[in-house]
Amino acid sequence: MPKNKDSERISGIDTAWLRMERPTNLMMIAGVMVFDRPLDYPRLKEIIEIRFLKYPRFRQKVVQQSAGALWENDPYFDINRHVLRTALPGRADKAELQNLASDLMSTPLDFSKPLWQFHLVEEYQGGSALILRIHHCYADGIALIQVLLSLTDSTADARPARTDAKESPVHGGIFRRFFEPVDKMLHTTVKLGRGLIEEGAGLILHPSHAWGYARNGVRLAAEIARLALLSDDSKTRYKGVLGVSKRVAWAEPLSLREVKTVGKALGGSVNDVLLTSVAGALRAYLVEKGDPVPEDLQVRAVIPVNLRSREKATQLGNFFGLVFLALPVGIANPVERLYEVRRRMDELKESYQPLLALGLLGTVGMGPNLLQQSLLDMLSNKASAVMTNVPGPRQPLYLAGAPIAEMMFWVPQSGSIGMGVSILSYHEQVHFGLATDQKIVADPEAIIGRFAGEFEKLLFVTLMSPWDQTEDTHQVEPSLKALTGPDR
Repeated sequence: MPKNKDSERISGIDTAWLRMERPTNLMMIAGVMVFDRPLDYPRLKEIIEIRFLKYPRFRQKVVQQSAGALWENDPYFDINRHVLRTALPGRADKAELQNLASDLMSTPLDFSKPLWQFHLVEEYQGGSALILRIHHCYADGIALIQVLLSLTDSTADARPARTDAKESPVHGGIFRRFFEPVDKMLHTTVKLGRGLIEEGAGLILHPSHAWGYARNGVRLAAEIARLALLSDDSKTRYKGVLGVSKRVAWAEPLSLREVKTVGKALGGSVNDVLLTSVAGALRAYLVEKGDPVPEDLQVRAVIPVNLRSREKATQLGNFFGLVFLALPVGIANPVERLYEVRRRMDELKESYQPLLALGLLGTVGMGPNLLQQSLLDMLSNKASAVMTNVPGPRQPLYLAGAPIAEMMFWVPQSGSIGMGVSILSYHEQVHFGLATDQKIVADPEAIIGRFAGEFEKLLFVTLMSPWDQTEDTHQVEPSLKALTGPDR
C-alpha cells in the first residue's frame, strides 16, 4: 500500500513500461519541434507551468519498491531543472540538431525527480528548436501528443490560461481518426492474462503448448496461439546485439495531399502508401550494403494501436495494444509491394492482437519481474522495428507565440528491438523520423533519405498509368503492374 497520502500505486500497465528500462533501450518518448523564429524562454516556461503542470502527475517522481512502484510528489520540484536552455556547436545546422537529439535519447532521465525535460535549442537556423523527453511510464504517445498539443495555440498572440486538466480540449478532431475503441473486450483480455500468470505463464515460456488454448474455438484464444507460435523475425542487419548509443534522423516532409491522391489512385489508404515507402527504403538500404534480399524477405514491425475511448482521450497512462506487421521488404516492384501491404493490413483489422498485448502487459506489470522479462524477450524477438503513425492537426500551430514549422517524435524500442519509425502528419504534410541503435545502423539518414524517393516511384506510376477513375481497383491494378514492368 502507498506509505503516505502523497503516494499512489502505479498501474500494472504503466509499471510494465517502467520495468522495460534497460541501458540499451531507454523507455522515453522524445520529440523535436522546429520554429522559424526565436522562442522566448520565459514565455515557454510560463506556458509549461500553466498548461503542462496542470497535470499533477508531472510533479511526481517514481519510487520503485520490491512490491511494486509508486507515484510520489517531488518535495524539491523546480521547473528550472526540467526546462533547460542549450545551443548547438559548429555550424548549428540540422546535422548538429540530430546529433544533440541522438545524445539526449541515449542519456537516461534522472529518477531522483520527475522523468521529463524540455531542452530549448537557441539560435537554430534563425529560429529555435525544442527537444522534449518524457518517460513512457507517464503515458503513451497518443495521450502525450494530446498533452503537447494543449500547450499550443492557433494564433501567435494567444496568452496561456489556466484550465482544469480534466477539461483539456481535443485539438482538430485528432482522436476521431484513430481505431474505434473496443472497451467491451478489455475485461476478458485482462482476465485471461491473469489466468496465464496463475498457471505459471506456461504459454509464454513454452509456446509449443499454445494450441491447447485454441481448441475451444474462441478467437482470442486462437490469437494467443498465433502470437506465441509466430516465428522470430528475419535475420537482417536490422536485428542484432544492441549498444547504448542511439541515432536519430528525420526527412523532408511529404505533401499529405499527394499521399492521399496516390493512395486513392492505387486503391489503397494513406497508411498503405506510407508503409510501402518505408518498406522500400529499408530494402534499398540493404541492397546498397550488398546484403541478400530474397523475394520472400520481410522485416516485421510492432505497431501500437490506440484503445482509448474518446472520454479517456486526455487522461495520462498507457492504454494501447500492439499488432505485428510483416513489411514485404523482398518485393522490388513498388506497386506489388503496396498491394501486399494492403492485404496484410486488411488481415490485421479484425485481429485480437492489440487487446491481447494490452491484457498481457497489464497483467505481467502486476506480477514478478522475471515473468515480464520472459514475455518481453519473446515479443521483441519477433520484430525488428517499432512503427507509429499519428495523425496530427491540419492547421498551423504556435507555441509561446512562435509558429511550429516542423514536428517529429520517436517512441522507445523495447527488449532487443533496435529501430523505430515514426510518421506524423501536421499542417497537411507528412513527417518521417527514424531512430536506430548505432551498433545496428550508424547512419539512419541514409535510410530516411530514401523515403521520399520511394514515394516518388508510386507517384510516377500514378501520373503515368492509363488508369481510369473507377472505384473498382481490380480494373486498375493490371495496367499499373504492366507499366512498372517486372521486379527490378
